[in-house]
Amino acid sequence: MLALLASQTQLTDPSGDARGDGGYVLPTRPAFTPDMLDLRALDVRGTPQGMQFTVTYGQMGNPWNAPGGFSAGVTDIYVKGALGGQTKLGDSGLRTSGGGWQYHLRVSPSGSTLTEVNTQGEERPLAAPTVTVSGTQLVVATALPDGPYGYWVMNSVYSPLTSDGVLRPTTSSGPTALQAGRADAPVPVDVMAASGDQQAYTRGTLAPVGETRDLLGLGLLTLGVVGALLTVIATVFVWRRLSSRTA
Repeated sequence: MLALLASQTQLTDPSGDARGDGGYVLPTRPAFTPDMLDLRALDVRGTPQGMQFTVTYGQMGNPWNAPGGFSAGVTDIYVKGALGGQTKLGDSGLRTSGGGWQYHLRVSPSGSTLTEVNTQGEERPLAAPTVTVSGTQLVVATALPDGPYGYWVMNSVYSPLTSDGVLRPTTSSGPTALQAGRADAPVPVDVMAASGDQQAYTRGTLAPVGETRDLLGLGLLTLGVVGALLTVIATVFVWRRLSSRTA
């Protein structure tokens, strides 16, 4: 019963937009394809152990031959909390619009992490997520508490040759470079946003996508309404029986 009432959400992202503002040129050594970095969908649902994230890509790529079976991108999911939060989205060059984040999930070939930020802006690590590959999807089991959230989702080019595993844009060309048209271009090559929304690359701000449906709260509310209705029906039934006896 509780499993059926857990929070869940399903979000989609336009295909063929893993080129930043449209002008990013992906590295050719090793060979990347745009589909490897193209976010297509995000499914989030509650489990007894915590929130499970399923990220769908245009193609599951492993250009660096990582043992985990994926090594094209680093996916960052910032989770909107109920109170306040941080507005800077890490080192992506982007900031939030529509609130702040409380949790940060990073899914990386070099090791995935989940952190929580307090009111002073200090991050503390939570239990490390587990990541499995399923077709063109990454299924990520986390210790994030079940609940209704909003999300900022982005995908960056992975590189084992950088300190944090993320390849940053540059105006220089070359087979190993991620080329962009300006020096301060945002790091992600794809962000989850409404079709046609380019504010991440024009203004440097990213809006959260969808609030999850709080099916637990909705279920409890429904049960409350049904209970009240049954009480009314029972009261009317008893009143009619008493009225028929006194008639």
